Amino acid sequence: MEFLPADLQAYVEAHSDGESGLLADLNRDTYTKVMMPRMLSGHLQGRMLSMLSHMIQPKCILEIGTYTGYSAICMAEGLVPEGKLITLDINEELEAMVRDYFEKAQLTEKIDYRIGNAMDLIPEIDATFDLVFIDADKKNYTNYFNLVFDKVRPGGFIIADNVLWSGKVVQTEKKTDKDTQAILDFNRFVQEDDRVENVLFPVRDGLMVIRKK
Repeated sequence: MEFLPADLQAYVEAHSDGESGLLADLNRDTYTKVMMPRMLSGHLQGRMLSMLSHMIQPKCILEIGTYTGYSAICMAEGLVPEGKLITLDINEELEAMVRDYFEKAQLTEKIDYRIGNAMDLIPEIDATFDLVFIDADKKNYTNYFNLVFDKVRPGGFIIADNVLWSGKVVQTEKKTDKDTQAILDFNRFVQEDDRVENVLFPVRDGLMVIRKK
């Protein structure tokens, strides 16, 4: 979902760093070979995730929802030299493609890519996170938040994608579907949580940026 008019979107992208050749290839391959390619973070959001990661300078990142690996590669750009990114996804059909791109990006030593149900995998991870990116099934957003919260260091960040949900969060004339309700519940939960500070960025489909106090 793009909320800016096409000409403004083009202007914004023209005045942001471009994709690397590898990310451009991954973008193209996702759109030509994979179902639901709009799930890809893409150019502008990818550059924003990279910038935020550089600002945070994380030692350990957790990503919930790898998809084709675009966002993981972007966030890994901000890792400190000894840093690690753990990324979780349930779709084993994309594994070969994702691992190939991680290898091309020379990130196989920095990215720990795990296949399985994140609800089962997260409790098994013994790590303290500086940054968590949630971009998986919407019904579990609040569950993911609760599972990772105690593993995030004070001052660390949680970023949740798709929190505007193609504008459905402000639609009142239609019956609310389950995914939209899950996003509404998550956004309200975060807004009312006094353990955090949060800003909802209207970038692409919405990024909720949350700082643990």
